[in-house]
Amino acid sequence: MLGDIVVGLGSIVISLLNVYIWVIIIASLLSFVNPDPYNPIVQFLYRVTNPAYDLVRRFIPTNMGGLDFAPLVIIIALQVVIVILSSVIRHMAF
Repeated sequence: MLGDIVVGLGSIVISLLNVYIWVIIIASLLSFVNPDPYNPIVQFLYRVTNPAYDLVRRFIPTNMGGLDFAPLVIIIALQVVIVILSSVIRHMAF
């Protein structure tokens, strides 16, 4: 019973991580077209992604040749977390 709850919560966390990856991808693509900064959707995307970008930029220099690789670093890190979490959940289910 407790294992089923942990598996369910883990699946929710994995889904939220996947949604956050898509938010990062959308925000990164929007940065290429210079959207209206007063648009509520653009403001939401920047508010959600900039703390993670700042955290990565504090430890790793990500600006190379005018391109910011912070979103790529975050996506790779989140994918690693998803793989590890999926493995833990799979082993808890059995």
